[in-house]
Amino acid sequence: MPRHDGHPDDMHAHRLPVDAVLDHQGTSLESGLSATEVRARRRRHGPNRLPESRGPSVWRILVNQVESLVVILLFSAAVAAAAFGSTIEALAILAALVVNTAVGFAMEWRATRAMEALERMGTAQVHVRRDGKTHRIGADQLVPGDIVLLEAGDMIMADMRLVESNRLQCNESALTGESVAVDKITEPLSEENPPIADRLNMAYSGTAVTQGSGSGVVVATGLATELGEIARLVSESGQSITPLERRLDRLGQRLIWLTLVVAVLVAGAGMLAGTDLRLMVETAIAMAIAAVPEGLPVVATLALAQGMLRMASRNALVKRLSAVETLGSANVIFTDKTGTLTQNHMSLHRVVLERGTVEVEDSTFQLDQTALDPAETSDLLAFLETAALCNNASVESHGAVGDPTEIGLLEAATQAGLTRSTLLESWPETREVSFDPATNMMATYHAANDGFRVAVKGAPESVIEACDRVMTADGERALDESDRAEWRRRSEALAGDGLRTLMLAQKTVDDESGNPYEGLTLLGVAGLHDPPRPGIRETISACQEAGIRLVMVTGDHDATARAIAREIGIAGTDAPATDPAVLDRLDALSPAEREALLDQGVFARISPRQKLELIQLYQEAGWIVGMIGDGVNDAPGLKKADIGIAMGQRGTEVAREAADMVLKDDAFATIVDAVRHGRTIFQNIRRFIVYLLSGNLGEILAISAAAMVAAPLPMLPLQILYINFVSDVMPALALGLNRSETGIMDRPPRDPTEPILMRRHWSAIGGYAVIIAATALAAFAVALLVLQLDTGMAVTISFLTFGFARLWHVFNMRSSRSAMIVNEVTRNGFIWAAIAVGVLLLLVATYFAPLAGILGVTPPGGREWLLILGFSLLPLLVVQSLKRAGLWWERPADVEPASDQLRSRGIS
Repeated sequence: MPRHDGHPDDMHAHRLPVDAVLDHQGTSLESGLSATEVRARRRRHGPNRLPESRGPSVWRILVNQVESLVVILLFSAAVAAAAFGSTIEALAILAALVVNTAVGFAMEWRATRAMEALERMGTAQVHVRRDGKTHRIGADQLVPGDIVLLEAGDMIMADMRLVESNRLQCNESALTGESVAVDKITEPLSEENPPIADRLNMAYSGTAVTQGSGSGVVVATGLATELGEIARLVSESGQSITPLERRLDRLGQRLIWLTLVVAVLVAGAGMLAGTDLRLMVETAIAMAIAAVPEGLPVVATLALAQGMLRMASRNALVKRLSAVETLGSANVIFTDKTGTLTQNHMSLHRVVLERGTVEVEDSTFQLDQTALDPAETSDLLAFLETAALCNNASVESHGAVGDPTEIGLLEAATQAGLTRSTLLESWPETREVSFDPATNMMATYHAANDGFRVAVKGAPESVIEACDRVMTADGERALDESDRAEWRRRSEALAGDGLRTLMLAQKTVDDESGNPYEGLTLLGVAGLHDPPRPGIRETISACQEAGIRLVMVTGDHDATARAIAREIGIAGTDAPATDPAVLDRLDALSPAEREALLDQGVFARISPRQKLELIQLYQEAGWIVGMIGDGVNDAPGLKKADIGIAMGQRGTEVAREAADMVLKDDAFATIVDAVRHGRTIFQNIRRFIVYLLSGNLGEILAISAAAMVAAPLPMLPLQILYINFVSDVMPALALGLNRSETGIMDRPPRDPTEPILMRRHWSAIGGYAVIIAATALAAFAVALLVLQLDTGMAVTISFLTFGFARLWHVFNMRSSRSAMIVNEVTRNGFIWAAIAVGVLLLLVATYFAPLAGILGVTPPGGREWLLILGFSLLPLLVVQSLKRAGLWWERPADVEPASDQLRSRGIS
């Protein structure tokens, strides 16, 4: 048992040899901890997690409801009512404040909890060795003494002392601020307490593996880690709000101030005209109440959160609210090729030998339609042996593990009867020179009777320069420059057919310490095929129809990338290949050269730094850039892009941390679905804002018109409060949950700089408000002047007409593009539920005597009900007729189809 497991401060893990650290932690490199010991340590140390970043507390949510300008306005109205002796009105306003606060609290609490649920959906995974077997577990299950296996792309989830390192490098900028990756070692350090940046044999929670592989023994978890210590010192930052929420807040405040100015002017004009002061104060109070856009920010937040949950159910996990807005305006998406557009399952398709091209299908090898037996074909046999030996993949009972390219080579060798385990019995591996981007090659050394057999594979343009001989059907011969040119041509021909190319070579040496990349014998070129994902062509077509460009950005060969791009329909593949070095000197390019780059559909041989330059090029040209990535080297681009999209299954932890959205199923089609939801969410927010403001403005217009002509108020302040409660929050919330309308993906992406409400929306709001106010006033006038009803009954008729008109008004929120009867609004079950509750509450206000007495409502008779229903339906009938005739303001006269916008740029 360990003496002090999990406490690096008293054991100074960086100073101890590996064996001493393992002994101190009571574990072993070969077997790790036992299940029993894991349970005991978990009870002792708790889960490996930092305190969760929770949303606002219950108290903070409550305070949020009462510190807004809306509440101040209503409270002032209550004080004014009490000062003029209207005690019941003052109490009612205060009651409305309580109700609004309660509703806002409930909605914000639900939205906050929904966001927290989203944040808990993704859990980091790690590979550990326990009971002598490798397991994949949640990072929160790590305990001190666990043996963790590390490889490039992993996030390090606990502090650990490294016990194995194979070219291991870590990015520790999260702790040290040093952006350069650090080479890791396993030897003990002599300094007693060096800075974290100098502890080269330690790996710390919150950092990332950028290269190589290795393993480490966990010495601290949770708050005991260096990251946990920082978490203790840093206070939790306040919750940020999105640009949309800020615009909503400004919109509500401006509306309130505008209404206050109008209320003062109307009240002043009335008093100058000799109108009773009490009536004018009552009018000002009524207008102030009418101006309040109840629940606007809360409904918007809840609509976003519900939309995010809906997107999560479709395998798109959005990590922040503002990303929803960006989704609706993205018009170009950078995507890798392998695994994103293709299946990421490589299979050997062709082998180019000196004697000719061998076609590979299943377990057959054919040269000029003649079947070859690898065991009896020396050059093919040497090629397949090298493919299996220079390989880190493995084929296990539950499937193949490793790089897809290496798996493809290994599977081909296995189909020829050459298993790697059997080959290693004859040629045991003694040394590996890992793949290095600087050389684009890797090598393995294997003990042989006469020395060491060196197996090499890599990019054809690199391997061919290291070869001076070539294997033929009968032996070997020298390789001259004309031969090299021919091999380059044959490799390019494979790439031009959409195949990934790797050249294989070998040699025999006496000493394994030399340079593996010289004096090689060329064996041949492998052409591996990674077929496109099923349905990817249709998905790309859907993106283009929605006005979204797809640009392939890959490190693969240009010819290979273009062949796949043409096969799946990515536009812009006919332009000449771009030299990636151009991206290093963007400032020197002319406008025409920049425009030519923007029209490219494929960028090949691109480095992470050049990918950043490319993203910036598009952003400076006004494009809204999305980027799909899965590797460590994609993380900078995912951060730089307007919206970073990471793969949830095969993506590295680094990529997922950097991204704004994670695709849980790794399916490209999920992005299209997410864009659809993003557009729908913004459209719904815009729709219920129009609904809320048009109703509130209608109340203001009706009250102002009556006050200007010294007529009785058509609605009392308490009635306005009640209507806003019945007609604002519930129907608006239901509108926020609308499904996607027909054709939403046939339109161009939204300009991110455009305001929530454009000129046509304000025109529509004004039109709706005038019609609603006019019909309510008309019903009021008919009741007073035609039917000669008393003022109390006329006010009741006006109140109910307005209340029902606002309920029916929700059906005016359908798009002009959709059908009149069956559309995105009428298909929304929440709309019908909101209307049913609204009708019920209006009937309660009419026939429940205590409430009717407080509101000043007199139950109407049959004639009055006909008047109420007839006039309340008029706004719906008028607006629907105008929309049917194409005379409404909701949409511009012409909207260029999204696909036509791309074609206008020459991209088709």
